[in-house]
Amino acid sequence: MRGGGRAAAQPATRIVASAFTIVAGALTPAGRAADAGTPAYPAGAATFQASCAVCHGAAGAGLPSLAPPLLSYPARYAASAEGRRQLAMTVLYGMYGDITVEGKHYAFRMPDFGQLDDASLATVLNFVLFDLGQASSDLKPLAAAEIAAERAHPLDGAAVREHRSEVVAKLGP
Repeated sequence: MRGGGRAAAQPATRIVASAFTIVAGALTPAGRAADAGTPAYPAGAATFQASCAVCHGAAGAGLPSLAPPLLSYPARYAASAEGRRQLAMTVLYGMYGDITVEGKHYAFRMPDFGQLDDASLATVLNFVLFDLGQASSDLKPLAAAEIAAERAHPLDGAAVREHRSEVVAKLGP
């Protein structure tokens, strides 16, 4: 009887294990379907997973009350000079304070990532814009020189949020 019970349980275990393997194999590290293709910015994807996904989620959809989604507004920001500055300032210096994104409130405290080099920060922003946010291909990718220009003017997270308020007034949240 004991051996029969084990044999009966074994096929169910194999089915569960097989289903897990199928589901796990269908996802990329960014949490997107494998058939979605390789990210245009794979180094940015790696940096995002290591530094940003813990708050913004693996696919950039945000986490309620913690961090906003990154799927639409960064691409709108990247279409203007002030918006591009805002993106660079945010990753360099962090941001804290209350913000509203897509009608939802966040008591946001993003850490600074100024310890990363300019090229890495530009690449992670481009991953957010083009891979997660699926920005239009005619949008110009951010360059390391744009990050360097903002690095030359250090700010604190409150000043970054104040600048964001100006950008939002012009472009929307």
